[in-house]
Parts: sequence; C-alpha cells; structure tokens
Amino acid sequence: MIEAIYGKMQGRTVLLTGAGGGIGYEAARSFASMGARIILAEIHREKGKHAEESINAEFSDKPAFFYAIDLADEVQIHAMAGWVLQNYGVPDVIFNNATITKMGAVDQVEISFWDQSYAVNLKAPLVLTQRFLPLMKERKTGTIAFVSSSGAAPYMGAYEVFKTAQVELSNTLAMELEDSGVFVYTIGPGLVKTETAMKGIEIVAEGMGMTTEEFYKMNGQHILEVEKAGLGFALSAAFPERYHGKEIGCIQVLMDFDVFTDRERDTTPSSQISHDAQQRRENQLISIQNTFHQQFGGWKKMNIFERQWVFRDFKKMMGLSAEQAIDSLRQFRSKLENGGELEQEDRIFFEKLKGYWEHQLQLLRGYEKNKVKLEENTQIIMGWINDIHEFLAD
Repeated sequence: MIEAIYGKMQGRTVLLTGAGGGIGYEAARSFASMGARIILAEIHREKGKHAEESINAEFSDKPAFFYAIDLADEVQIHAMAGWVLQNYGVPDVIFNNATITKMGAVDQVEISFWDQSYAVNLKAPLVLTQRFLPLMKERKTGTIAFVSSSGAAPYMGAYEVFKTAQVELSNTLAMELEDSGVFVYTIGPGLVKTETAMKGIEIVAEGMGMTTEEFYKMNGQHILEVEKAGLGFALSAAFPERYHGKEIGCIQVLMDFDVFTDRERDTTPSSQISHDAQQRRENQLISIQNTFHQQFGGWKKMNIFERQWVFRDFKKMMGLSAEQAIDSLRQFRSKLENGGELEQEDRIFFEKLKGYWEHQLQLLRGYEKNKVKLEENTQIIMGWINDIHEFLAD
C-alpha cells in the first residue's frame, strides 16, 4: 500500500510546527517526498535553517521554508498566520508537532514552567486552530493534527497534562466538524529516541529509581525509529479521512500501509510449538479481538456524554485509549500469526484488559436491577474474562 502515497500531497501546503529536528524534521522530509510544500515553524534558528537547506537540497523543487517563531508568544503566532495566508493561502494541513518538555514531580516543577508548557503544548495549537479553522470550513477542506501523548505518567505531569488536553480538544472538534470536509485527529509517536525525548527520559528514569539504560532496556521493544515516526505523521495527514476523530499511534498508521516490521518476534522455532496449540492460541486471540471490536462499536453509538465517560474510564483503567488498544490487539495477532510469542510487556496488556472487564462486571452488578438481564450479561462478561484467562494460561 505504500505506493499509494507517491504524489498524494502534490501541491498541498503543510504548516508543521517543531520541524527543526527529530520527528518533525523526518515528517517534513516525508511530506516533501509526497509533493507537499512545508512551512517549517521552529524556534531554533540554526536548526530550522539547517532543516530547510537539507530538505531543499534533497528535493529539486525546494519545497521547504523555515519560519522562526516562539509559539509561546501569541503575537508571533498571529503574525505567522498572516504571513502564511499572504504567501501560501490557507494551509491544507496544520500539524501541531512542536512541544516543550517540562519534567519533574508535580510539586517540584515551578508554576512558570507549567505556564510555559501550557502556552506551547495547548494554547498554541488552539490559537492556530481558531485562526485557520474558519477558513478551512469555508473552503470545505483541511486537516488539523495534534500530537498527543500516552497520558498520566510519573514525573511528566507538566508535560502530559497539556498534551492529553489536546486529545480532548481534538475530540471536541471532531464532533463539531462532522460533514464539514475538515478532518481532525490526534497521533502519538510512541517511544522515539529524539534529543527532546531523551532529555525528558533522564528525569523520568531518575525519578523511578533507574538509569536511562535500564529504562530503555525495559522499553526496548517499543522504541520506534525516528524516520518511521516521521513517516507515520505524514501518512496520517495524507489520508486524514481514515483517522478523523480518532486517537492513533504512529505504529498503527505504519501497519495500515504495510511499512511496519515487527522486529521483536520470538526466535523460538515454530517447529517446537505444535500446530494445534498455535492455532488454538490464534483463535483465542481472534475471539478477544472480535469481542473488543464489538464493544468499541457499541461505545461509538452511545450518546455523546455516555461515550465520553466510557472512553475516559477505559483509558484510566488501561493507560491507553480504545483506539490504541485496537492497534495493540492487531499487533499481537500479527505477532502470533508470524510464529512469534507474546513478551511479558504484551501479557500485561491482557491482564489489564481482563481487569477492565472485571471492573465492568462490578459496574453491571451495581446498576442492573433486572435479574434475568443481570444473569445474562454476567455470563457474557464472564465469557470475555475466561477467554483472556485461557489465552494467558496456554
């Protein structure tokens, strides 16, 4: 499917913030390879200029232009917006990638740092949205992408609070923009060894009582190369209708276009595992996957307030969004179908899902007064829980 991207962004304009290095720079390169023009909005002049020169040297049509801006300054944002409109018109894509990482315990991070994080990680994307969204709606086309994070994590509060707020902003916009021709979604890069991420991880690892080497070793299977993360960003914006209203991850997008390779497959020869046992495990996982897909479909049909509560409750219990859970289940299935085995970190996912369904069972017993329905639904949920129990027992 990767062939489908060539020329997909031809003639389109992308306003990409935080594009001087790391994932932003790689996303800009991927956008350029698809034919887009990219405005590299970046605070660091040396990095921004180098990114512009490097991309323009790589692509003959010189698609990149560096614009120096401090996104913590609202006046500068409005000035940039006016410049973009004058020189490029309404951008086709606004990709809110810029971030500032303020790490440390909640009671130890100074309020001034919280203010700065709010300005860059939430207010700036909101200001850009308010400036360009009316024009996108008038034109009946456009894409706004927010780069989210995984949610609450120790020693990352001053960062995560505002990054996760982008998810709620995106979800709100998605409901307001139905049938408008404007698409909006959030995308998380995952764990990527960028300069910014590595600095933050030093603080997080120290707070957790481990070295950075131990942290990376513990999470080694989940690290994504920066080039692929950038490609995931660009692919999502090239096909925004697929992700409207969703909270997705780069790996999900890469898998959608068959460019993600599971490097952590189990090395145990398949001959050591009987075909019948392997097939049984795959069938068990398919059953779990189908159950969750059906449950997710039911949640999407709820009214807005019930739906928001369920999704929030799920994320609180699981530590990831429902969309990310669907992505994880797809990865686990691919791993098994290719002869691999689940790692300990993978098994934790299923333990959490089992715990979530047990939580739902408790809720059911608290509000269902009809004894017949209570017994019927109890058996259904117990079946889900038992599926995971048997899957993990094999």
